[in-house]
Amino acid sequence: MRTGMIRGMSLAAVSLLALALVACGEKTEDKPAGAQTGANTESVDASVPGTPDNTQEVLDYYAANPEFFTFATPADLPGDLEWEDGSDLPDIGSPQAKKGGTYNTRLQDFPRTLRLVGPDANGGFRNFILDDVRMQFAHPHHQPGGNTYRYYPGLATEWAESKERKTVYVRLNPKARFSDGEMVTTEDVLFSFFFFRSKYIVAPWYNHFYSTEFTNVTRYDDYTFSVTFPEAKPDMKSRALTWGPMPRKFFKELGDDYVERYQWRFVPTTGPYVVHDKDIKKGRAISITRDPNWWAKDMKFWRNRFNFDKLRFTVIRDTAKSFEAFKRGDIDDFGLNLAEYWYDKLPNDDKDVAAGYIEKATFYNVRPRPTYGLWVNESRPLLDNRDIRVGINYAVNFDMVIDKFFRGDGVRMKSRNDGYGIFSHPTLRARPYDIDKALAAFAKAGFDTRGDDGILVNAEGQRLSFTLTTGYEALKDILTILREEGMKAGVQFRLEVLDGTAAWKKVQEKKHDIALTAFNVSYEEFPRYFDFLASYNSYDKAFLEDGSVNPDRKIKVQTNNLQMVADFELNKLVERYRASEDGEEKRVLAHQIDQIDHDTASFVPGWVQPFYRRGYWRWLRHPEGFNLQHSGYDIQNYVSWIDEDMKAETKAAMKKGETFPPQINVYDQFKED
Repeated sequence: MRTGMIRGMSLAAVSLLALALVACGEKTEDKPAGAQTGANTESVDASVPGTPDNTQEVLDYYAANPEFFTFATPADLPGDLEWEDGSDLPDIGSPQAKKGGTYNTRLQDFPRTLRLVGPDANGGFRNFILDDVRMQFAHPHHQPGGNTYRYYPGLATEWAESKERKTVYVRLNPKARFSDGEMVTTEDVLFSFFFFRSKYIVAPWYNHFYSTEFTNVTRYDDYTFSVTFPEAKPDMKSRALTWGPMPRKFFKELGDDYVERYQWRFVPTTGPYVVHDKDIKKGRAISITRDPNWWAKDMKFWRNRFNFDKLRFTVIRDTAKSFEAFKRGDIDDFGLNLAEYWYDKLPNDDKDVAAGYIEKATFYNVRPRPTYGLWVNESRPLLDNRDIRVGINYAVNFDMVIDKFFRGDGVRMKSRNDGYGIFSHPTLRARPYDIDKALAAFAKAGFDTRGDDGILVNAEGQRLSFTLTTGYEALKDILTILREEGMKAGVQFRLEVLDGTAAWKKVQEKKHDIALTAFNVSYEEFPRYFDFLASYNSYDKAFLEDGSVNPDRKIKVQTNNLQMVADFELNKLVERYRASEDGEEKRVLAHQIDQIDHDTASFVPGWVQPFYRRGYWRWLRHPEGFNLQHSGYDIQNYVSWIDEDMKAETKAAMKKGETFPPQINVYDQFKED
């Protein structure tokens, strides 16, 4: 019996203890005075006839899985643990930051849901209600010099790692609260495993991850728990700390109708921002508002951040119109990564830039880059032929995209996993644009004759033609370049530019041929492969026991295997990589997997930029140095603020014709050689 389990405890006893701990889902203290109100986070009232209540189902689940859910006491904690709390790390943000103001920005399209997981939840608005604002048990504190970091407290006050036991121990902050006033306790932690493993949430990735990446969760008291892993992986601490619990009471109604029931209900957060019903203008605008009673507002690492009182997101689908709104001052900043906007539409001699009303910044960051490229769906007709996929790689001219569209402000991506130091493959390079090699590959697949329009056809008269889809309206000119260059190599790309949400829905349902898209990549120690390359995320059951293809397999939707890769031997490598406890073994396996991914040829590496560029009205302020080294955009990490005095000063100066010194700044303190 594993360390920490109450010895001799029967299944019935576990069930009774669980009942005592979580009966009716109520916490042991009342809500504090001033608990946040107004957001649609209402929970179930079990006294209302017909209202769902899954309390017994959850308890039965705990009792049916006694090896996974353990109930212990503080006396069962190992005595040799070395606890850490990150309190010696430097604070984040500027003491000069001012609270208040509204940050105005745009969304390309309106979010399809406020759910955090499940269908359509992985959209662009997710960053603002989950990834960048919801508190985790602890957060990585990135150190200068690359992929090295320690952790600073979030919901936890301290934590301890035991490699021998393959376990991380965590103590929650007793002050931690959800935005509805409910305490954060180990009850919520245990329930989260029920939630993420549940079929109700229609989220295969979560189901698999929380069922296979953890072997036990143990509750020691209301604020102390541990999680155990199958192997003592090098990133064990990261996996234990960089997530947060789901609120047990709010989800007492969780059941078969989860997708509809929780579609527009804001999930109580442990972070600073909430969504009020009155701020949801479907199809037009949505806002998040800082909770004045946020429990962590005065804590080190958090006190100088999340300074905006409100962030207002207005739907502006067209990039050009969004830029016009920025120039009017309707939105506070605008991304200038596209050369057209940096050099032409907002040049340094623009009247507002020259007058100092609008400032420009280039910030060199250090992080794995978004995976811009072509994601080829191997399950589609013709694209299941490797020779055709190889030909497409040679027929795609991303070098011209970099030269013409980005005006040289970028470099060709080498592989999907650039930026992970020794874990990135040292010699892989993307296939260059080469018409002769493209034609040779297409000929091997039977496409060796050009039609009247120059597009290749096979002996049956079938054209070499595919739909190229993107949700990035601002990048539509890239598609035009790829289409024109592809025709020279005999392949036709039919261009399809959808709004971001519609495009993402299409690729998540695996209905695309080829998609120009990208995943934002978390700042992690090791690249991820299971999400993108494991057949678990492409088909319901890709192979039979002997490794042969299952003739009855069905496409699995709502996963990130957009290439629909299903390779029995590759699966074995991915699983070995996931299970490895040794950094050197992981490095070797990573290189092997990257090589296979390259050989498979269903991902065409695009481009990377070692910086981001922003234009912003001078009242949007940033700390010295602009941002943290791993930031991907200007307000990420929420160290910026609105200076209302400067806003009034600027608007008055514009009316009078007065000016300020122009500010065109380059922040290269983290620039890599």
